[in-house]
Amino acid sequence: MDFKDKVVIVTGASSGIGEALAKRFASLGAHVAAGARSLDKLEKVVAQLPVEGLAVACDVSREEDCKRLIERTVEKFGRVDILVNNAGISMRALFDDVDLDVLRRLMDTNFWGCVYCTKYALPHIQQSRGSIVGISSVAGFHGLPGRTGYSSSKYAMHGLLETVRIENLKKKVHVLIVAPGFTASNVRFAALTADGSQQGASPREEGKMMTADEAARRIVRAVAKRKRTLLMDFDGKATRILKFFAPGLLDKLYYSHMAKEPDSPFK
Repeated sequence: MDFKDKVVIVTGASSGIGEALAKRFASLGAHVAAGARSLDKLEKVVAQLPVEGLAVACDVSREEDCKRLIERTVEKFGRVDILVNNAGISMRALFDDVDLDVLRRLMDTNFWGCVYCTKYALPHIQQSRGSIVGISSVAGFHGLPGRTGYSSSKYAMHGLLETVRIENLKKKVHVLIVAPGFTASNVRFAALTADGSQQGASPREEGKMMTADEAARRIVRAVAKRKRTLLMDFDGKATRILKFFAPGLLDKLYYSHMAKEPDSPFK
């Protein structure tokens, strides 16, 4: 795919993978409409793009914000070719302990944000025969202990996007589901704890993880090739295989892996 003069919408574009994607698409000649809650951060990102972009304050948990993001993009650029549903939040708490409001917040952002943006962008993407991308997680392929709300929201995203893909087979709409694996970003620092407060520190060694720039490079390449699924690390690829052949073993491996985190609730 030649991205020159294509119009790309990226949610959660003020930092991490979203910011890296905005810059990557723009470096290839695409116009980027960047959405996130912090307009100040977005405007700084857009100001660094080598082509004309657009910054729109958008809380994806609010339907009217998502609708405005799509409308503003079409008003400025006249079309939408690619929608990247990247905005998301995580959590870290046992289901025994977590407040239900935390799960609602995860679903509102990670699932409903994808629903709203996809709903309003879909007519334009059908017209351009473009792409819808969901930045998901290995937690959307197998339940991740200590992340009930996160896994639930990503499973729901998968169900939505897979169905949209099938419904639009004859309309040539491309749908890509991405599982980046553990990537150095702000998502773990902002992850919610059992009472809804931010954990404020990552339980993992960020320096050993894939960078957001590398994740963005691989995602853009997968969009160009119109892939269905992109699993970016060994854990994701192994999960897909073991879930089919040895799901019970996978449960135990997940439990053991997450129990090794500092201050893990698993013993």
